Amino acid sequence: MKLSVMKQSFILWLMLFVVYPALSQANLSTKNKKAIEYYTQADNFRVRGEYKEALNLLKQAIEKDRNFSEAYFRQALIHKSLREYPQATELYLKGLSLSLDPKKQKAYFLELGEVYLLEGDYEKSLEFINRYLDSEILNKPKIEQASLWKRNAQFALRNKKIASQFQPHPLSDTVNAFAMQYFPVMTADEQELIFTRRRGGSQDDDEDLVVCKKDDRGKWLSPVSISPNINSRLNEGTCSISADGRQLIFTSCIGRRGYGSCDLFESRKVGGEWTTPVNLGPEINSAAWESQPSLSADGRMLFFVSDRKGGIGNKDVYISYKMEDNHWARAENLGDQINTPYEEISPFIHVNGRTLFFASNGKPGFGGYDIYRSERENGKWTVPVNFGYPVNTYEDQFSLFITADGKHGFYSHEDNQRINSSKIIEINVPEELQLRYKSNYVKGTVRDRKTNQPLMARVELFNINKNELTSFVWSDSVTGEYLMVLTQGADYGLYVSRPGYLFQSLNFNYEVNENLVPVGLNVLLDPVETGASGVLNNLFFDLNKYELKEKSITELDRVIRFLQENPAIRVEISGHTDNAGTPAYNLQLSQKRAQSVADYLSAHGVVASRLMQKGYGADKPLKPNDTEENRQINRRIEFRVVR
Repeated sequence: MKLSVMKQSFILWLMLFVVYPALSQANLSTKNKKAIEYYTQADNFRVRGEYKEALNLLKQAIEKDRNFSEAYFRQALIHKSLREYPQATELYLKGLSLSLDPKKQKAYFLELGEVYLLEGDYEKSLEFINRYLDSEILNKPKIEQASLWKRNAQFALRNKKIASQFQPHPLSDTVNAFAMQYFPVMTADEQELIFTRRRGGSQDDDEDLVVCKKDDRGKWLSPVSISPNINSRLNEGTCSISADGRQLIFTSCIGRRGYGSCDLFESRKVGGEWTTPVNLGPEINSAAWESQPSLSADGRMLFFVSDRKGGIGNKDVYISYKMEDNHWARAENLGDQINTPYEEISPFIHVNGRTLFFASNGKPGFGGYDIYRSERENGKWTVPVNFGYPVNTYEDQFSLFITADGKHGFYSHEDNQRINSSKIIEINVPEELQLRYKSNYVKGTVRDRKTNQPLMARVELFNINKNELTSFVWSDSVTGEYLMVLTQGADYGLYVSRPGYLFQSLNFNYEVNENLVPVGLNVLLDPVETGASGVLNNLFFDLNKYELKEKSITELDRVIRFLQENPAIRVEISGHTDNAGTPAYNLQLSQKRAQSVADYLSAHGVVASRLMQKGYGADKPLKPNDTEENRQINRRIEFRVVR
């Protein structure tokens, strides 16, 4: 469901049912019967949303009595709902000038405080909000609302900065081709942009998910339907996609079997086709409204918004984790560090898995919905920080997406001067606002070395300093394609495995890596058979030492798992060095290192008779020993199937 629709529904509810007692019909400032008749008829049209007719009747009422302050007030309400703020402001001020009743004046103070905030005139907004707060002592809900608007205006005045460093600009008309486009998401390689489009401004106009792809020159092509398996004649709303572009979560409200008014559904891309969407089930969906999903890079952590009972506010952000059996755990409220008694919407978890962006109208900001950022540290979320001007303004901002390298952002911008009009905007993220942990990615294909056939394989990423699984994905069963996100701040071991094949281990040290150049790496797996061998790239020794370093445990555990999955094989653990030092010394060092590996495996359940160990010194180099890079490659531990 489109955010503006929700907001408009709320505003309409306020207009229909919230009546200022001081401005009720029993206390009208006019005695002119014809003016009162027009005023009453106008309200019948107003509550039905027939604003043109209502404005015309209110104009006639004012012609009968130029001092009819309540008619000016009702005109201003209509113009505010149409986002015609200058007209609304003028009419509120006119009505205020005609009203001498302090009770009636309070209503004008509150309305002017809000409308000036909506226009971005923070000084004027503060003036009237303060006048309201000075005069109102009984209406606690409105005092609370006015106090929030006051904090917003004060925050905006303190934090408004020069916008030039962001350089916000709408994407080309090729992308912004519809009446409305919103909630953009992107694959980690920035080759596909997916968003929700609506062809018109009416709530009855169809919402579909579309995708833009880049051509060879990096230009966006025209958006096309993401898939006939996903889009229907009914509405498909906000979505999220995994970093590799093969797992999609989206919102569907009508036409699919669900649990509530809007539910979250999942589809997977196999080869070039999206599967039939499946409801995420009762652990995620409820009898209430669920929407605006955001997936982690590997698709195993899901954030979304719900207005279900038991929350902190009207709309809260929730989180769920995918378990080992591929089912989602019961969703949990993200807590009061993120959620407020108002509304938190459009969460976005960056591919680094640590930085959460979301929009809120319940925290100090520039007015309306602002975008905030929080970091996950030691399992907890830090105090959210306003993302700043000009992304945040007096207009509503939401649905922010930040690229993996943290340099660019995309968001949907809704024009406060036009109802149901939005475009996708791109910004440069200034250095001071860029992510603490930026991300890169490695992608390629997994194939059988002998047949060159694509393979569906498990691709796991471990933080080897902590021996923790960071994420894992599956390569595509049809194409063999995979993509894994690498985030700064860790030394990674990447493992590619499939039953019946030797696993491959790779190392990516991103502890201090600032070189975020995407890595292309095709992986060839060897069938388990006599003579098949692989290099153990995540075993570490100090210089001229043979004792295994602590961060080698991840690799050793992978070897143990492989031997457990293949109980019939016997392997040779072989040590190799470069040509530095004497042949005798190199032979001895390589033998001791191979022995250290075999000893660890034996101590952790591998039968010793399944292990051979041998040192080859510098006799079997993989590269000429003519550069330090090549010598490093030659210093290695291999394992080879000998039976």
